[in-house]
Amino acid sequence: MSVIAMHPARYAVLSVELSGRKPVNAGVLLEDPLTDRLWVRVRRDWGLIDPEQSDVLDELESDLAAKSSEWGAAKLMAHLEDVLSNAIRITDRRDVTVEDFPRALGRIYREHVSPEVQPFVTHLPRFSLAIAAGSFLENQEVRSEGWEEAPPDLRLAPGMFVARVVGRSMEPVIPDGSLCVFRSLGAGSRQGRLVLVEDTAGANDRHTVKRYRSAKHQNPEGTWSHEQIRLEPLNPEFEAWDLNPEEDRFRVLAEFVRVLD
Repeated sequence: MSVIAMHPARYAVLSVELSGRKPVNAGVLLEDPLTDRLWVRVRRDWGLIDPEQSDVLDELESDLAAKSSEWGAAKLMAHLEDVLSNAIRITDRRDVTVEDFPRALGRIYREHVSPEVQPFVTHLPRFSLAIAAGSFLENQEVRSEGWEEAPPDLRLAPGMFVARVVGRSMEPVIPDGSLCVFRSLGAGSRQGRLVLVEDTAGANDRHTVKRYRSAKHQNPEGTWSHEQIRLEPLNPEFEAWDLNPEEDRFRVLAEFVRVLD
């Protein structure tokens, strides 16, 4: 079993006071003291909160990222603590232990910032579906759990959604317990993709995520049929297994896109 490396870090919450309103949490700054790098994430709904100042506030994340690249994280954080006004301020830095900085940034951001939901612009629907990274996992009735903000660099579209993956068979790409983004599969090859598979047999749906492999043969009339469908784990501690191509009980629902946290 691989050893997970943990890193000491510090974070602060950025807040903004607009037009006489109460301050709102605007984003988070996550400092990596070992590399002197600053990870920045700022909310993207300024046009809904304060349209008059949205042009300036929309540049806040890129401005902070540019300054941190030029100055380094420690110098920028100290500067912000010294010079920010009452309109824009940051909290005292708080210690945190981090395994993966982008995922930790997203998790801390979601803990402290609650932006307005903009469906399929900044947010994706989240479902109670628990997806197994292992054998099929039985779910009770799947229900909506609201909306989850997606990372700024992810292009959103209808048919995308968020769900939790449980188990270790898809590590290291999908850590156990990860909140993940999926998108519905259209036409085209599924070969080699990480896919969400549903077993429709039984009282409740069952779901798993695996790498999809298939072999086909051509029939005498010229059509193609599956000869073998194999679901493969990424973790070598787990074994692949084959689905029966002749059974109608299995459906490939979606393709894995990325981990959120």
